[in-house]
Amino acid sequence: MRREDIDPRFFGDRLAYNRAVVLEQPRRWLVVAGHEARDDEGGIAAVGDIRGQIRLTFRRLGETLHTAGFALSDLVQIMIFTVDIEAVTANYDAVLSVLAEADCRPASLLAEVRALSDPRMLIEIEGLAAQ
Repeated sequence: MRREDIDPRFFGDRLAYNRAVVLEQPRRWLVVAGHEARDDEGGIAAVGDIRGQIRLTFRRLGETLHTAGFALSDLVQIMIFTVDIEAVTANYDAVLSVLAEADCRPASLLAEVRALSDPRMLIEIEGLAAQ
């Protein structure tokens, strides 16, 4: 598969952001449902702690990718939904560190929503991966 990052423009270098990603001849796709910061028993973890929820959500996303034979670096798109966009932007370095460590620069969306499926959730991340 050949990958080309398109038009990172203003924020690309600082925010691991691309306006688009061109993929030629991917062999496999993985559509990843929204992930949240769940502990090992399935409860919401890091309640009230946006940094903790960001880190754990990406860890859970990585586990799902790994189970399917993918890695975080295979993500070509992520959508981050939050109930507190100011908290996420103030702690966006936690997102950037995960993406940088994985050498991942997906097309991305960050959006504030009125509510997520559990009122203790501050963030939910879904994605699209390709190989």
